[in-house]
Amino acid sequence: MKTTDKIISEIQAVLLQIEEQSLENVASVLMKAKRIFVIGEGRSGFMGKSFAMRLMHLGANVYSVGETITPAIAEGDVLIAVSGSGKTKSVVWTAEKAKELNCHVIAVTTNIDSPLANVAVHVLHIPAATKYRVDGETQSVQPLGSLFDQSVHIAFDSICLLYSGLKEFGHQEAFSRHSNLE
Repeated sequence: MKTTDKIISEIQAVLLQIEEQSLENVASVLMKAKRIFVIGEGRSGFMGKSFAMRLMHLGANVYSVGETITPAIAEGDVLIAVSGSGKTKSVVWTAEKAKELNCHVIAVTTNIDSPLANVAVHVLHIPAATKYRVDGETQSVQPLGSLFDQSVHIAFDSICLLYSGLKEFGHQEAFSRHSNLE
């Protein structure tokens, strides 16, 4: 089996376990959000930033936590917090703070019993291998949390597709919001 086939097979095994209703629920929550904030660390953070970028293309008022131009989060906002283990301290702390401020917290994690999941109103369960390789994760030949991050990226793109359908926001509208400074 080719290496790329192994990776695609692993990703498919994870994605087949994700409930479509969970993706639809996240898209629906995002539709109602005043503003959307996204946080994650490491590669998971990059997946979050790519999600934020695509949501911006789709007309959302969205920010990546930690950037210099990110405003204060407030009641009525949504925080999407990404952590495979659900234990990343900065992500959990941010989610706890957002909850204190009456924000809607969505956890994206493998560990549905984690501190992050316990803070969240919604949990998008991504049952993929993380760097910790604990029971219940879809196993992987890839190093660290590669499978988790790859699966999160596709789940986020699926949410964007659902979100764009709810907003009736097509390719041309998204393209008009794409960077023109390149």
